[in-house]
Amino acid sequence: MALHSMRKARECWNFIRALHQGPDAAPVPQKDAVKRIFSGIQPTGIPHLGNYLGAIESWVRLQDEHDSVLYSIVDLHSITVPQDPTILRQSILDMTAALLACGINPEKTILFQQSQVSEHTQLSWMLTCMVRLPRLQHLHQWKAKTAKEKQSGTMGLLTYPVLQAADILLYKSTHVPVGEDQVQHMELVQDLAQSFNKKYGEFFPVPKCILTSMKKVKSLRDPSAKMSKSDPDKLATVRITDSPEEIVQKFRKAMTDFTSEVTYEPASRGGVSNLVAIHAAVAGLPVEEVVRRSAGMDTARYKLVVADAVIEKFAPIKSEIEKLKMNKDHLEKVLQVGSAKAKELAYPVCQEVKHLQLRTLPGEFFNRRIHEDSRAISSTRTLRCGFPPGTKAGSPPWSASEHRRHAGVEEASTLPRDREKAQSHEGCV
Repeated sequence: MALHSMRKARECWNFIRALHQGPDAAPVPQKDAVKRIFSGIQPTGIPHLGNYLGAIESWVRLQDEHDSVLYSIVDLHSITVPQDPTILRQSILDMTAALLACGINPEKTILFQQSQVSEHTQLSWMLTCMVRLPRLQHLHQWKAKTAKEKQSGTMGLLTYPVLQAADILLYKSTHVPVGEDQVQHMELVQDLAQSFNKKYGEFFPVPKCILTSMKKVKSLRDPSAKMSKSDPDKLATVRITDSPEEIVQKFRKAMTDFTSEVTYEPASRGGVSNLVAIHAAVAGLPVEEVVRRSAGMDTARYKLVVADAVIEKFAPIKSEIEKLKMNKDHLEKVLQVGSAKAKELAYPVCQEVKHLQLRTLPGEFFNRRIHEDSRAISSTRTLRCGFPPGTKAGSPPWSASEHRRHAGVEEASTLPRDREKAQSHEGCV
């Protein structure tokens, strides 16, 4: 508690000092900023085996190792492709239940819904104005996804990496756990942070990647492709809520080759190597140890061994997800509380960026003065018509400059036509 109070006091002092120095002052660098972890996951409903081993498992470990951790369900990213709103809402709640069941603790981690913190889109727009079009068009994921489509991709899909950058920089994140397929996007995030700092002074930490130890989990039916929920072959993907019978069936049908021996050779034996990697990950063993224990076993029998290991790993998680899904109010409350906590961190950062880029009056300071002096300044009908709070009809109206003085905002000069307009009752609503 004392440490939190000291940080708050330091932030307030930096803010007051910035006001004293004027709008042209460079932001105060936070050299002793705490290490902050941020990552996001799309609301695809119940996660599959690849989601768990590639991201969620490491998220749980990171939350136990660090004090400042934020994980976001990035629903704004999900609408870069068509979505049914009702299904999307259920997918958000399902993902929340799955994350909690896997071990994400809202007492240790800020778990929130991206769209509930409007500063994400505000910062995204300001960063978009700093990126040239060719840079986005040359990103691998944009080219790969648009190559598959008959029509050109949407602007949302094109600027997806900039929103991703805003997600990360908005919380001044220092470290981001990512898979290998996101490294190029992280380079864009780092470049944007450096460009902003070069132009406006040291403000954003340049975030570093934390690469997950688990390589991509491959499709059980096509070892050349990653496991995906959208795979049309239902036997290709194992969901963490699959029944034991479904898991056994999927591993039995997993593609291997004509060599019965169990080895780990990803370049030449992709199917068997994928099974070995999955087995090693869920059992918490090195690949070499898994291969050693499987000596003399043919691939048909080995598939059942892997299936049993996966069933054992996910049984308690599956049970917990089923319990959590029955309590919708609890899931929504977790997201509401998490989003409020995220907003507390995001709002001042976004206001500072606006102040630096647009030379706006710092919003928190302005809003506080307005609230303290006149709670009704934005909603009272008489005030909008030019009357001070508490005055009777027929009293002389306030001028625009008097309104500003009442709000605690100094005005250098007022044009004659503005004074005349302020004295008039025309335009009242």
